Amino acid sequence: MSADAEIVTMLTRLAGAWNAGDAAAYAALFTEDADYITFAGTHSRGREEIESSHRWLFEGPLKGSTMPVPGDVLVKPLADGAVLVIARGGTSVGGDLRDSVVSFTAVRTAEGWRFASFQNTRVAS
Repeated sequence: MSADAEIVTMLTRLAGAWNAGDAAAYAALFTEDADYITFAGTHSRGREEIESSHRWLFEGPLKGSTMPVPGDVLVKPLADGAVLVIARGGTSVGGDLRDSVVSFTAVRTAEGWRFASFQNTRVAS
C-alpha cells in the first residue's frame, strides 16, 4: 500500500474513532510524543494528553459530534518516512458543520504510520 493510501486509511480511522467517541482509539493514531494544536490554540503534548482531552470532549461539550472523513488530502513527502498532510476537515456539532483546514506531520514508526503533529485552523465563514 502506498504512503498516500495508508495516510487516507489513517484519516478514515481518525474520523471513525471520533464518531464512536473513542478517545483511546483516536489518540492511538498519534505518536507517544505528538503535538496537537486546536483551532483555539490549546496545545496537547503527547498521546496521553491527546487521549485525556478527547475523553473529556467526547463525554462533554462534543458528545455526539461527528467528523466526516477529511477530504482534498494532500500528502507531501518531507523526508524518508515523514510526510506533511493537509486536508479539509471539521466537525458537526448539533448539525452545524465547523469547517476546517487541518495539517498533520505523519511519520513511519514501528507501529506503522502515526501522526506526530496536528494543527486545526477554522475556515472563515
